[in-house]
Amino acid sequence: MKRRLFLAGVAATVLFPGLALAQSRNAPSSDQIMRQLDRAPRRRVRPEERVTIQELRRRPELRRIAPSIDIQAINFEFGSAEIPRSEYRKVYEIAEALKRLSRRRRGARFLIEGHTDAVGSRESNQILSERRAESLKRVLVREFGVSPRILETAGYGEDFLLVNTPYEDWRNRRVTIRRIDEFLR
Repeated sequence: MKRRLFLAGVAATVLFPGLALAQSRNAPSSDQIMRQLDRAPRRRVRPEERVTIQELRRRPELRRIAPSIDIQAINFEFGSAEIPRSEYRKVYEIAEALKRLSRRRRGARFLIEGHTDAVGSRESNQILSERRAESLKRVLVREFGVSPRILETAGYGEDFLLVNTPYEDWRNRRVTIRRIDEFLR
């Protein structure tokens, strides 16, 4: 019986690859998001190394050491920054984690980074990535009551691809959330 189920699963994956794709886009829970963002930075930042938010946006080496989580579960359509209502359950999990963390960590701040795949011009991808980050911030604030004061946004277009390909790949159309309070002056 187990062998039949295994073979049926393999056949379904081959015949219906979209099912496997849907499973790989599972949204992290608020607990998973909170655990990732509540970690210590990869290295301690001395007070004299702290920067403004504008400087942090331009310093990938600093952003890389901040606690972060890639949220690939929000299904941005190709060329779109809109978060459909069907995705709000996933955004709710993000909102709950951010609100809990901001209560636990006085002064917590988060950077929402928007990303695109490499299809299209660099300029249009840059604009689209900024719109994706702003879109998530807007939904978090308006629909789920996250304080706008704890959220910053930035778009990075196609500069930081997860899958290095010039073609369309849903894994590159994502947002990354970083906890940045320990990096700011």
